[in-house]
Amino acid sequence: MYNFVFFLILAFIVADYVFGTVLDKLNASWFSKPLPPVLQGIYDNEKYSRQQKYSYENYKFGIVSSTFSVIVLLVCYGCGLFGWLDSVLRTFIGNELLVTLAFFSIIIVANELINLPFEYYDNFVIEEKYGFNKSTKLLFFADKLKELLVTIVLGGGILALVAWLYSLAPQWFWLSAWAVVAAFSIFMQMFYSQLIVPLFNKQTPLAAGGLRTAIEDFAAKAGFELKNIYVIDSSKRSTKANAYFSGLGAKKRIVLYDTLIEQMTTEEIVAVLAHEIGHYKKKHTLSHLAVSLASNLLMFFLLGLCLGSPLLSEAMGAEQPSFHIGILAFAMLYVPVSIILGIGMNAFSRKHEYEADAYAKSFGLADSLVSGLKKLSSANLSNLQPHPAYVFVHYSHPTLLQRINALQK
Repeated sequence: MYNFVFFLILAFIVADYVFGTVLDKLNASWFSKPLPPVLQGIYDNEKYSRQQKYSYENYKFGIVSSTFSVIVLLVCYGCGLFGWLDSVLRTFIGNELLVTLAFFSIIIVANELINLPFEYYDNFVIEEKYGFNKSTKLLFFADKLKELLVTIVLGGGILALVAWLYSLAPQWFWLSAWAVVAAFSIFMQMFYSQLIVPLFNKQTPLAAGGLRTAIEDFAAKAGFELKNIYVIDSSKRSTKANAYFSGLGAKKRIVLYDTLIEQMTTEEIVAVLAHEIGHYKKKHTLSHLAVSLASNLLMFFLLGLCLGSPLLSEAMGAEQPSFHIGILAFAMLYVPVSIILGIGMNAFSRKHEYEADAYAKSFGLADSLVSGLKKLSSANLSNLQPHPAYVFVHYSHPTLLQRINALQK
């Protein structure tokens, strides 16, 4: 059990935790930094103090939850519980595919149960304390159950297909598995709003009126074919606001949070949507999908090289190599690569955000977009001065200060 791979995985788990904790600490050290002139006025003194308390409370809670999670993982890994679970399942199940499905189902359910108290506290204590939570306890647990069922049904289906492909042709597994996941990713990109969102939220077409007319007028000016605009009832869970663009081709749609409509003027909402349309016009959705598929291809290629290795099963405390044990061990070994790819993807995404902002600016909407972004930051008690290292690693969007400076050039 205690081979080279065991200690390598152990080192990666600890290093990932230390790396994340150091970044969180650096970010927290900037909470009280004086705001530059361009950001002053977003919060008054009382609200700025409240924002700092909110950020610091989330920071402390994040440290507690991440520390608990890594301790549980280290105990399970160090004591060989994953290998023990594999051997127990094999005493009851003779089919290898069913062992794989049962193995991951138990891990997913156990992970959900472990995280449930932390999610409950975050929602009904921290978010409630600062006026964000609008969810009921019944809705919260219903959401958790739905999320678990969706994960098991969709994830289990993909996992079963991928495991079956591995049993047929292990040497071509990396390519066939990637093709399955790629096809699924494209399908979900197109139909997520129609299939998954309705399980949790109600989407209704934006009613006729000044806002709809203004959006349609802008879409016509931008040459953007707009079949419908949807409003999602996000206010039943939170007061936080957002808007997003989803889908590909004929399935593209714009979705507004109802909280966004309540908090912004018509001009600001049009500016936010101009930003989202900018993503479509600049083909950001397609380029992001292409990069994501390429990174997945790399991952599956490396996974194909590792699966079946007795070193992996031995490190996990399993008596024999197996598909599911190999995947779990690889997921831990892949952490450094995942971090590096994540940093690259975030940098790529931040570049796209600047370009989408510039697109909105080209229609004379820079001032409306800036005022809208300021309102979003204020309403969400956003941290206006994150540490640059934290932004570099974690942020998929530029900071508010960076976006304002770019828009006001």
